[in-house]
Amino acid sequence: MFFLTPLVITYCSKRSPLHEDMTTVLLRKRKILLIVSQWNALYKNFLRDNEYINLFMKSLYRCVLDDIYDFPPLEKDLKDIQRLLSMQCRHTVDKFSPHQKSKVLHKQLSAKDNWPNLRTMPREEREVLYSMYVSEDSYISVKAQSSVRAQQLLSLLADLLDCPQEDMVLAALTYSGEKVLFQPEDSVFSDCLSSEERLQVYRKDLTTVMNPLTVNGQQQQRTSHLLGLNAWDVAITLTNFDWSLFHCLQEPELICFTCSRDAYVGHTGAMERLLQRCNEVQLWVMTEVLLCTSLCKRVQVLKKLIKIAAHCKAQRNMNSFFAIIMGLNTAAISRLSQTWEKVPGKFRKLFSELEALTDPSLNHKAYRTTFKKMKTPKLPFLPLLLKDITFIHEGNKTFLDNLLNFEKLHMIAESARLIKQCQLDPMGDALRQKDNPDMTCVKYLHVISSQETLFDLSHRLEPRP
Repeated sequence: MFFLTPLVITYCSKRSPLHEDMTTVLLRKRKILLIVSQWNALYKNFLRDNEYINLFMKSLYRCVLDDIYDFPPLEKDLKDIQRLLSMQCRHTVDKFSPHQKSKVLHKQLSAKDNWPNLRTMPREEREVLYSMYVSEDSYISVKAQSSVRAQQLLSLLADLLDCPQEDMVLAALTYSGEKVLFQPEDSVFSDCLSSEERLQVYRKDLTTVMNPLTVNGQQQQRTSHLLGLNAWDVAITLTNFDWSLFHCLQEPELICFTCSRDAYVGHTGAMERLLQRCNEVQLWVMTEVLLCTSLCKRVQVLKKLIKIAAHCKAQRNMNSFFAIIMGLNTAAISRLSQTWEKVPGKFRKLFSELEALTDPSLNHKAYRTTFKKMKTPKLPFLPLLLKDITFIHEGNKTFLDNLLNFEKLHMIAESARLIKQCQLDPMGDALRQKDNPDMTCVKYLHVISSQETLFDLSHRLEPRP
């Protein structure tokens, strides 16, 4: 929120006798207060627990309180700020002058050591994607509330794996290799859990629940199940899942994620879940292909995945569309020359057309042109949107001659505004589907996360000549 301090400084700046009369000064102050009021009205839920914002609001409140004697019309604005802060009206004047207060605020907001530790602040209820490792190199992705208990996750996994719940325990595997076991009523979610400190499901004897997915019997079973699913229904399931995450996304998350991510840990949850899902779909594509030992069935899997990608594009879900195409384009899949040669020509042609939309040349012109023509609602490819905002932020100075660079802010706002434009209408009836138990493998993706394991499977399927 790099524009807050300039707002206070501009509000508190002294009147120039040559350029501004009292009426003009009052108008300038009221314009700033109107901007702050509208900003809070738009993003009050997002900013509710942010002490950085509270500090700014309290400082602005003191400035307005000092101005009441010279500008009585500001009394209404003062009451609005009181309401926003849920504060009682103060009858004493702060010892600092407005100019001094702006200096103090600038110092406070510029010192990184004074930023609030958001990891320790209360978290509101939200959905989280849990990566539950069931073997050394594979996990099942589960969407659940942040308040979920260990026994609830184990109950869900017991149904998915057809394994007795009482035979399983949940643990956090730390970076040092230590296993921290969860009790049944323990809360599982933690903002501090890194990729090295993962959630692992064990048997009671602390052995893994599943054997490595390279076992031939399991390979055939999983692949056959995917081939029995309708491609359009699979695409709908992917789209509805993505939409449930995308619907919760707010524009400030894009800005915080790219411009001030360290200061807003825990406030970019929806964005992180969408990026995680995109990565998981890509790994799922690779897993489904590489776990199929039969050449004939592997060709069928490729055909199925190409059709699913085409259906995702038709459903205007470019996030899963990109994930599937990128999964098929990874080195571990693209090197399977014997498999690709067996794919019928019409499917190879369709794949080439879909692949052309992901071409990065000319700043992804093919994708941008196609996406712009799509009607709403639609799901954008979020990594590209984040890249756009990052380039704007890193390539343009925030201040020019000690003045705020509004052109940069307008460009960032225009990119972030795409989120609301894409969320304009709810998904139509065409994408509604009844609960289908057969889609469990799509709702809860079981993927191999180890790139080393994936390449090993690829070379076992088609060894180097």
